[in-house]
Amino acid sequence: MKYALAIAFLAGPAFADAPVVENVTVNGDRFSVTLSHPDTGWDHYADGWEVLDADGNSLGVRKLLHPHVTEQPFTRSLSGVVVPEGAAVVYVRARCNVDGWSDALFEVRLGE
Repeated sequence: MKYALAIAFLAGPAFADAPVVENVTVNGDRFSVTLSHPDTGWDHYADGWEVLDADGNSLGVRKLLHPHVTEQPFTRSLSGVVVPEGAAVVYVRARCNVDGWSDALFEVRLGE
Protein backbone atom coordinates (compact mmCIF):
# COMPACT_ATOMS: atom_id res chain seq x y z
CA MET A 1 0.00 0.00 0.00
CA LYS A 2 2.84 2.41 0.75
CA TYR A 3 4.23 1.83 -2.74
CA ALA A 4 0.90 2.56 -4.39
CA LEU A 5 0.63 5.87 -2.56
CA ALA A 6 4.17 6.81 -3.50
CA ILE A 7 3.56 5.99 -7.15
CA ALA A 8 0.31 7.95 -7.19
CA PHE A 9 2.07 10.92 -5.66
CA LEU A 10 4.90 10.79 -8.19
CA ALA A 11 2.47 10.50 -11.08
CA GLY A 12 0.48 13.55 -9.99
CA PRO A 13 0.79 17.04 -11.48
CA ALA A 14 3.93 19.06 -10.84
CA PHE A 15 3.28 22.04 -8.60
CA ALA A 16 5.72 24.71 -9.67
CA ASP A 17 5.97 28.43 -9.13
CA ALA A 18 3.64 30.45 -11.31
CA PRO A 19 5.11 33.05 -13.65
CA VAL A 20 5.39 36.45 -11.97
CA VAL A 21 4.90 39.83 -13.61
CA GLU A 22 7.80 41.85 -12.19
CA ASN A 23 7.28 45.15 -14.04
CA VAL A 24 5.22 46.77 -16.79
CA THR A 25 5.96 49.91 -18.77
CA VAL A 26 3.53 51.51 -21.18
CA ASN A 27 4.49 53.80 -24.04
CA GLY A 28 1.45 54.68 -26.13
CA ASP A 29 0.01 51.38 -27.40
CA ARG A 30 3.18 49.43 -26.52
CA PHE A 31 3.34 47.34 -23.33
CA SER A 32 6.71 46.00 -22.15
CA VAL A 33 6.35 43.30 -19.53
CA THR A 34 9.10 41.80 -17.38
CA LEU A 35 8.41 38.23 -16.23
CA SER A 36 10.19 35.76 -14.02
CA HIS A 37 9.52 32.02 -13.96
CA PRO A 38 11.71 29.02 -13.13
CA ASP A 39 11.68 27.77 -16.74
CA THR A 40 13.11 24.26 -16.98
CA GLY A 41 13.05 23.98 -20.78
CA TRP A 42 10.43 23.01 -23.33
CA ASP A 43 8.61 20.87 -20.75
CA HIS A 44 7.78 23.86 -18.49
CA TYR A 45 8.15 27.54 -19.33
CA ALA A 46 6.35 30.89 -19.23
CA ASP A 47 4.53 30.99 -22.56
CA GLY A 48 2.64 34.28 -22.52
CA TRP A 49 1.13 37.30 -20.87
CA GLU A 50 -2.11 39.24 -21.33
CA VAL A 51 -3.38 42.78 -20.79
CA LEU A 52 -6.88 42.98 -19.28
CA ASP A 53 -9.19 45.93 -18.76
CA ALA A 54 -10.87 46.58 -15.39
CA ASP A 55 -13.78 44.31 -16.40
CA GLY A 56 -11.47 41.40 -17.26
CA ASN A 57 -11.72 41.78 -21.04
CA SER A 58 -8.58 40.90 -22.99
CA LEU A 59 -6.90 43.86 -24.67
CA GLY A 60 -3.96 41.91 -26.06
CA VAL A 61 -1.98 38.69 -25.66
CA ARG A 62 1.77 38.24 -26.10
CA LYS A 63 2.67 34.63 -26.86
CA LEU A 64 6.14 33.47 -25.85
CA LEU A 65 7.30 30.73 -28.19
CA HIS A 66 10.30 29.31 -26.33
CA PRO A 67 11.73 28.88 -22.82
CA HIS A 68 13.96 31.48 -21.18
CA VAL A 69 15.95 29.20 -18.91
CA THR A 70 19.11 31.35 -18.79
CA GLU A 71 17.39 34.74 -19.17
CA GLN A 72 15.54 35.51 -15.93
CA PRO A 73 13.80 37.81 -15.48
CA PHE A 74 13.13 38.74 -19.11
CA THR A 75 11.18 41.49 -20.89
CA ARG A 76 9.07 41.21 -24.01
CA SER A 77 6.82 43.80 -25.66
CA LEU A 78 3.50 43.93 -27.46
CA SER A 79 2.39 46.83 -29.64
CA GLY A 80 -1.12 47.64 -30.79
CA VAL A 81 -2.81 47.31 -27.40
CA VAL A 82 -5.96 49.46 -27.53
CA VAL A 83 -6.90 50.64 -24.05
CA PRO A 84 -10.46 51.95 -23.67
CA GLU A 85 -10.64 55.75 -23.59
CA GLY A 86 -10.69 57.07 -20.04
CA ALA A 87 -9.38 53.85 -18.48
CA ALA A 88 -7.31 54.61 -15.39
CA VAL A 89 -6.06 51.08 -14.79
CA VAL A 90 -5.37 47.82 -16.63
CA TYR A 91 -4.02 44.51 -15.40
CA VAL A 92 -1.40 42.10 -16.70
CA ARG A 93 -1.34 38.40 -15.97
CA ALA A 94 1.10 35.70 -17.06
CA ARG A 95 0.81 32.05 -18.00
CA CYS A 96 2.98 28.98 -18.33
CA ASN A 97 2.54 25.99 -20.60
CA VAL A 98 1.91 23.61 -17.67
CA ASP A 99 -0.19 25.50 -15.13
CA GLY A 100 -2.03 27.93 -17.42
CA TRP A 101 -2.96 31.48 -16.45
CA SER A 102 -1.78 32.79 -13.10
CA ASP A 103 -4.43 34.13 -10.72
CA ALA A 104 -2.14 37.03 -9.82
CA LEU A 105 -2.92 40.32 -11.55
CA PHE A 106 -0.32 43.08 -11.88
CA GLU A 107 -2.06 46.46 -11.69
CA VAL A 108 -0.91 49.13 -14.13
CA ARG A 109 -2.07 52.68 -13.39
CA LEU A 110 -2.27 54.64 -16.62
CA GLY A 111 -1.35 58.28 -17.00
CA GLU A 112 0.78 58.48 -13.87
